[in-house]
Amino acid sequence: MIELQGDLQSRQDNSLHGKFIGDLHFTKKGVPVLIIGHHILYGKIVTLEKPFVVMSKNINTKANDSMETDQEMDMQKPKGIDYLVKAIVKKKLVFKTRPKPIIANVPRKI
Repeated sequence: MIELQGDLQSRQDNSLHGKFIGDLHFTKKGVPVLIIGHHILYGKIVTLEKPFVVMSKNINTKANDSMETDQEMDMQKPKGIDYLVKAIVKKKLVFKTRPKPIIANVPRKI
């Protein structure tokens, strides 16, 4: 889980859902580094007080007869709901500082 202070804005007006945001790296000392475009953010790892569970919901439509057609199976009502645990999140990465611009080494002409 990643926590950012502030907003992420796209140059276009479309959603950032499912899009590439940036690169996440760790230094040799374990400090998280997030690179977004031409900006770099340094963060820290924080242990959550209460862990989060990431789950997916599955709706069961159990068929009584295995010879039913697809159309008949689509018309059945849900028989039950199962929840599948995908992950348990115990830590988060917190980026509180303002992003710093990445400046390339440009030699000065004298």
